Amino acid sequence: MTKSSLDQDLIRAIAELLNKENLAEIEIEQEDLRVRVTRSYPNEAPTYAHAPMQYMAAPAPAAAPSAPAGSVPAAATPAKAEDLASNPGTLTSPMVGTAYRSPEPGKPSFVEVGAKVTEGQTVLIIEAMKTMNQIPAHRSGTVTRILVDDAQPVEYGEPLVVIE
Repeated sequence: MTKSSLDQDLIRAIAELLNKENLAEIEIEQEDLRVRVTRSYPNEAPTYAHAPMQYMAAPAPAAAPSAPAGSVPAAATPAKAEDLASNPGTLTSPMVGTAYRSPEPGKPSFVEVGAKVTEGQTVLIIEAMKTMNQIPAHRSGTVTRILVDDAQPVEYGEPLVVIE
């Protein structure tokens, strides 16, 4: 199988995942390949089943320069994020966008630390491509940590909230 057909198969698989999970955007990076698949909406009221897709494949960025002496090791932060992401109580971001903790500016947050939530209850929203996506609790329980600030940019898979 050629690299080109492999790239096309990967893009198709990502696009299918985007539709299946009803996401606005997915970005995946593997070795020297970075693929970003986004969905755009021609009308203000999106129709998820028929929204056109945009595909973009680009080479992965070069490795970042090493940290100066005396700085915090780069491995410390990702390890902590990985620990949180692997915790079954951690709700991770299903998309890239901007996280908002309340339904609109000046309104109370959806949840606070210590709040009891039920599975499916909205805990925050993520704006992606001018679309507000409600993010539901993946399980019932008590919110023990909120890992994002209001209006904070988030990445796909980033830990958002811990529900125990």
